[in-house]
Amino acid sequence: MDKYQEPFDQPVAKSGDENIKRGNWSKKLDFFLSCVGYAVGMGNIWRFPYLCYKNGGGAFLVPYLVALFTCGLPLFFMEVALGQFSSCGAVEIWKICPILKGVGYGTVIVTAVCCIYYNLLLAYILFYFFMSFTKSLPWETCNNDWNTPACVQRGVELLNITNTTETTFVNSTPGAGYIATPSEEYWYHYILEISDGLHEFGGIHLKLLGFFILGYIIVFLCLSKGVKSTGKVVYFTATFPYIILTILFIRGITLPGALNGLYYYFVPEWKELLNINVWGSAFIQIFYSLGPGWGGVITMASYNRFNYDLIGVSFIVPVINSATSIFAGCVIFSVLGYMAEVANVPIKDVASNGPGLAFVVYPEALTHLPVSPLWAVLFFFMLLTICLDSQFVMIETVITAVWDTFASKLQSGKIWVTLGVCVCMFIIGLPFTSRAGSYLFTIVDWYSAIFSAMVIALAEVIVVGWVYGAERFLDDIEFMIKRPIAGRILFIALWKFVVPAIISSILVLTAISHMPVSYLNYDFPTWAIVFGWVLAMMSIIPIPAYAFYYLVFEESGDFITRVKHSLQPSADWAPAVERNRADYRNWRTNNGHNLPHVIPHEMHMMIKTENDSVQATNHYDPYIDR
Repeated sequence: MDKYQEPFDQPVAKSGDENIKRGNWSKKLDFFLSCVGYAVGMGNIWRFPYLCYKNGGGAFLVPYLVALFTCGLPLFFMEVALGQFSSCGAVEIWKICPILKGVGYGTVIVTAVCCIYYNLLLAYILFYFFMSFTKSLPWETCNNDWNTPACVQRGVELLNITNTTETTFVNSTPGAGYIATPSEEYWYHYILEISDGLHEFGGIHLKLLGFFILGYIIVFLCLSKGVKSTGKVVYFTATFPYIILTILFIRGITLPGALNGLYYYFVPEWKELLNINVWGSAFIQIFYSLGPGWGGVITMASYNRFNYDLIGVSFIVPVINSATSIFAGCVIFSVLGYMAEVANVPIKDVASNGPGLAFVVYPEALTHLPVSPLWAVLFFFMLLTICLDSQFVMIETVITAVWDTFASKLQSGKIWVTLGVCVCMFIIGLPFTSRAGSYLFTIVDWYSAIFSAMVIALAEVIVVGWVYGAERFLDDIEFMIKRPIAGRILFIALWKFVVPAIISSILVLTAISHMPVSYLNYDFPTWAIVFGWVLAMMSIIPIPAYAFYYLVFEESGDFITRVKHSLQPSADWAPAVERNRADYRNWRTNNGHNLPHVIPHEMHMMIKTENDSVQATNHYDPYIDR
């Protein structure tokens, strides 16, 4: 018998789904590749390398790896188990602790905000992709309408410029010695048509708006059939990027100065380890790329079959994600080393920050490859695939949350929920397509991810570790996969002590050392900073707000009684499929454990259902077999 199958006969859909109502992944590999595609996103290409060179090159790898193994991996494992056990999305998962359902709403809010501006990245990629179908790349020379007298093609021209050590690039204030490369001017003057700041809205950039619309159309078409269609797409989208990255790496290390770039990347400046911001950035990057606290992991796992052995995926995906980040950094820094060599400037002064790293450095590197338009098409198609992978899961997280919450009231089908979510996000995201959109993007990206995901993950791990109980949760996982988990004591220690302590410390230290965001030496106005903090609080305020509502309107009795009841799992915290649910409840009662929030007439109904069901056999019992 296949260990992933139920040991008893039960109804299944024509598609072979165990969960007829919600559906399941068609194959085990669908879930694995979807996790890889979700975790390996644009953050691996432009965010991680940017944080590396900003925080002392290789010094950043030390806190990053510490963050991976102390927070990222145990949280990823926990969220996969939560989603698979309950077959619920980011909101309904909080049946485990009803008073904190506001955490689920906060998760959906922060994910929705991320989806809105992430689609702007998708529009940028589509813009570059279609502009690459030409005989020569438009950002290769300075002979274009959007170029300025400051434009200098990197190479012999730049090396012959006198006083190059005093030159500055587009990411600095124009002045004496101000120069810019064709790729930089193409990015700022043609793709962005950037204004002077938020005070100068500049109107809608119509070309960018067109690609913004196209992005949502692609996303909607791919999500219209749910996990069945996306599970097939990822067989290509999750593997293709590695082929192109490898080709670009081989080309990069053959360029002059590439080894200097890799040296700067891998050799740490140890003094940076004393910088609190470096550690804060490392942990934030884990949350941004791997996805704990964003709801995507829980959502994907909720479509697994109940007995899917999740251990391997929970460990392999975080490692693949981090290895990809480091490998992408090698590709970036080999090119940075080349640019610094020909410009005779420090590596840290070569490229601009943020997404411009992917849209300035990479495009320029492509101009040095033979048949550069071909490589540009392949490269931006690669970015398109990895961007879509992440966007699929994030939007599916919002869609699943809406569907799980209102499924009984929504009679028109899930496809209309998908359409509604996409249309709403498009309308809200329209300001990003203005000529001041990149400033708005910077504000939203900076503030929406600093605290929200970490606060949400902290709430999750406290509930699992202390309220529900780490030991009980591990017992549930062992019951689900029908085998013991190695390192139980380690996971208990991580979930109860290590992870909460680290997240709390990083939150406090990051708040103390936090500096207002800046972009292109532009000082954001006070109202923009306030807007950023309001945006960050939007995903945190629902937590106390819903807790107050639940205690007042959903519970009865004195205050202590209300709190005690609200911290206990609800009556329907159990596997979603009826056979698994009955077997789980029977297993718990047989081992002397009370069922959650069950009043006498409900207990009678459950016992009757279990007695009428076909008796389950061959289940792993952690109380007997451990």
